Amino acid sequence: MTVTTPALYPPASTTADADAERAVQLLDRSRALVRPALAEAVGRLHPWVGEMAAYSFGWCEAGGAPAVAAGGKGLRQALAVLGAEAAGAPAGAGVSAAVAVELVHTFSLLHDDIMDGDATRRGRPTVWKAYGTGPAVLAGDALFALAVETLASAPGSHVPSAVRHLSTALNDLVSGQADDLLFESRPWTGPEAVGPDEYRAMAEHKTGALLGCAAALGAVLAGAPAATVTALDRAGRHLGVAFQVIDDLLGIWGDPAVTGKPVHADLRRRKKTFPVLAALDNPAAARPLARLLERTEELDDTTARRATAVIEEAGGRSAALAEARRHIAHVHACLDSLPTAPHAADDLRALLAFLVRREM
Repeated sequence: MTVTTPALYPPASTTADADAERAVQLLDRSRALVRPALAEAVGRLHPWVGEMAAYSFGWCEAGGAPAVAAGGKGLRQALAVLGAEAAGAPAGAGVSAAVAVELVHTFSLLHDDIMDGDATRRGRPTVWKAYGTGPAVLAGDALFALAVETLASAPGSHVPSAVRHLSTALNDLVSGQADDLLFESRPWTGPEAVGPDEYRAMAEHKTGALLGCAAALGAVLAGAPAATVTALDRAGRHLGVAFQVIDDLLGIWGDPAVTGKPVHADLRRRKKTFPVLAALDNPAAARPLARLLERTEELDDTTARRATAVIEEAGGRSAALAEARRHIAHVHACLDSLPTAPHAADDLRALLAFLVRREM
């Protein structure tokens, strides 16, 4: 069973189709604007490390041959460009911010894949599988350092504020990742079990902090007022929680042909995802579901399907969809509060609606 779009948004309409076309154009425009600067930055790395970075961006295959696989959507770089425009600046003012957040995002994926033991991403071997764990750690470290260097070298008088903003996001990202890893050793039920509020804080830090930073960082470099920076950062953080919950749904019910991950992947790893935590809040399901998840042996297909059924019957899937909807509503409220550049807010709305539909 796959997750379907109507649960979060109405069926596609003429307006939705127009928003989708607009969003694709925004992503294409941002990639075209940012790619030369991103490639120039990667070109400053050690050649071997640079090859691993290029592989992680989808620019080449392992060994350096030109890639046939598509890279990522470029959401974070688009948010940085649109954030600069939301501050009334030209799109180019957000390029340094876009490069920095794209480098940080890729660094986080390299390390995340190692920590989670994920062997594939976007249908290809992850960097640690293609090059080895040590080289992948090194490549991630290099991307992190390059991101800070790129932002610190940006033109303008607002660079110190931008570096502080990025540093805050990085600290939050690490905190969120630490909590996510620690959740794995927590019990499924009882007073030490992971609660919904802890999950939301983890998701905001692990996923939302960098999205918020991406949306706000271009505006910071452009000298935007504090109200604009705050609204963009909050919008990105709420978007991050929604994305994390959607990712949790796809980890259980997603189509492997779309997600690139095996079916029931999160259940097999016993990840404490939002649908599971919501189902455990149902007293009738808590004990049977916990017994399935507490098994010491690897979950086989039959057990994983049984756990999936219990989660859905206990309301875990519907609760996760409601949670994602709630945070998407907060995103739109934050965008509505932007004091300037309404056209940029409209671009952000079109982009985010399209991306959430695609993710689902």
